[in-house]
Amino acid sequence: MAKQIILAAHFPGVNNTTVWTDPASGSQIDFASFAHLARTAERGLFDMFFLAEGLRLREQRGRIHDLDVVGRPDALTVLTALAGVTTHLGLAGTVNTTFNEPYDLARKVATLDHLSDGRAGWNVVTSSDAFTGENFRRGGFLEYSQRYERAAEFVRAARTLWDSWPPDAVVAAKDEGAFTRTADAGEFGHHGPHFDIAGHFTVPRSPQGYPVIIQAGDSDEGRDFSAATADVVFTRHSTPRAGQAFYRDIKSRLAKFGRSPEELKVLPAATFVLGDTEADALERTAHVRRQQVSPQTAISLLEQVWNRDLSGYDPDGPLPAEDPDPAADSIIKGRTRQHDDRLATARAWRAIAEEKRLSIRELIIEVTGRQSFVGTPEQVADQIDRFVQADAADGFILVPHLVPAGLDEFVATVVPLLQERGVFRTAYTASTLRGNLGLGPARTRDGVPA
Repeated sequence: MAKQIILAAHFPGVNNTTVWTDPASGSQIDFASFAHLARTAERGLFDMFFLAEGLRLREQRGRIHDLDVVGRPDALTVLTALAGVTTHLGLAGTVNTTFNEPYDLARKVATLDHLSDGRAGWNVVTSSDAFTGENFRRGGFLEYSQRYERAAEFVRAARTLWDSWPPDAVVAAKDEGAFTRTADAGEFGHHGPHFDIAGHFTVPRSPQGYPVIIQAGDSDEGRDFSAATADVVFTRHSTPRAGQAFYRDIKSRLAKFGRSPEELKVLPAATFVLGDTEADALERTAHVRRQQVSPQTAISLLEQVWNRDLSGYDPDGPLPAEDPDPAADSIIKGRTRQHDDRLATARAWRAIAEEKRLSIRELIIEVTGRQSFVGTPEQVADQIDRFVQADAADGFILVPHLVPAGLDEFVATVVPLLQERGVFRTAYTASTLRGNLGLGPARTRDGVPA
């Protein structure tokens, strides 16, 4: 039997995937935009809707990064509102473990799971970024090496809170005047290096027991964290070969944590462009990529590798003669490190530019595209299916370049083709996000169904 494809929709609020300057682009703040994309995803029987977070506007050369201003509202607040206008779609948001507290966040996510009848997901991310920490009066209080240590304890503490209400704790016996079975419902205690908390948790056991846990770390430490903790891993591996290598690696790590390969789903981010013919799709793709990489964006992205002020360079001209300056303070503040070795990246980019005779802007267009499915609906359905059946992924988190209508054409044309192939559902068959993802019930620390 062919593998069933998982599909999620990412609302593109930041980064240059989104083309906010396009005449067809709408607001990335108005609730109507979120509702349109979520309803479209649900009409297409997608598994979940995904929101990123941004805790501080990035700065580059001391100026606010333009794309950050487009839209970064609070993810959990938006998802809670979407719970009221959707019925089956999973609702997942990114929330940082560095600048939050387990008790507060566990309450909010459990509340979302209740209000959505079991559709909540939490993308666990970490940070040691002192620049972002200034917004929380903490600065860089956490060493880089400790970010996953705190994240792992954060998730353990949250699970302790969710476990504090046994599944049968609420009896609501009106005749007897007894709401809970015992007086200790919600009683908890977690004592560790980062968190020392105790008391009563206020939210009874939610429909999924635990929300679906998502993780995106790609370092060796991050992969182990995903294998130990996550239900879904969000990756950036964009080619079948790289996808297969990551898929094999992450699935092989599960055994040492007592888990089976089916307990973790691998979902790369992917963009798509559709056309009436292949030539039409390629022409549209070239137009979209030039919109995504404006002359200013090309220089901005090049500066992030060169770590120098390159504002005097012509984006339609050649690469700078000088090399990057890796020893200087980072030119960009508030963004996850994109390039571990700037000099190596620059050497690779120079080789590509020389071989293909590319200008700065043409090079940035060439090297910054993520996994993209381009072609007619039939071709895109075929590309997605082949990627998944080859175990390079379990599905995709699709990132449209337009808000709010960027998913409309995909749902109208590609989804029916995947259904005809028998690799995508024709109706929701489970009542929870966990069930639709094929994950099975969550289990408590004691190994019993949550």
